[in-house]
Amino acid sequence: MTSVITGDIIDSRKQKSKDWVEGLKKILSVFGASPSQWEVYRGDEFQVEIKNPEEALLSAVLIKAHLRAIKLDARMSIGFGDKTYEGEKISESYGGAFINSGELFETLKKQKVTLAMRTGDAQIDEKMNLMIQLALTFMDSWLVQSAEFVVSAIENPDFSQEELGQQLGINQAAVSRRQKRAQFDLVMNLDRYFRTEIKQFKAL
Repeated sequence: MTSVITGDIIDSRKQKSKDWVEGLKKILSVFGASPSQWEVYRGDEFQVEIKNPEEALLSAVLIKAHLRAIKLDARMSIGFGDKTYEGEKISESYGGAFINSGELFETLKKQKVTLAMRTGDAQIDEKMNLMIQLALTFMDSWLVQSAEFVVSAIENPDFSQEELGQQLGINQAAVSRRQKRAQFDLVMNLDRYFRTEIKQFKAL
């Protein structure tokens, strides 16, 4: 089983593409080699395979935080399932994860949500998507400072507040404020719950 994130930059036509295309490629490069594991295509769309499905939600949150930190955002769908064909490019690969991600992605605009997931198990999907929608009430409004904190905290899970402060160039009290403002503890609780659900789903 694998997972695939399909996304596009929101209101990309209002931005100068040179301002964010390289930034987006840099964000995605941490997930592996391009174009086999991730790809940016049609200018503002992207796809990335997260081979450990339990990492998928936090990976999507990390992409979102990176983009919010440069005053952008993305619509993203996470699909779970098998991979029956591996192409040279991720856009040529095929399987249940790709179908779930692609079909769900087409509905996001109509649903007016920026992040959703589909495993194909109606019960898990309904429950997790409701939780994700609740989390989006604050994630969609992350300002630059909150988003930068989230990026730093996710990429350095073992750092203390003091170490995060050194990286961000702020004191510990400011780190604590940003953590609260970003509702980061809630994000991590959601991620823990999601991992448990996906582990159980994989075992079915």
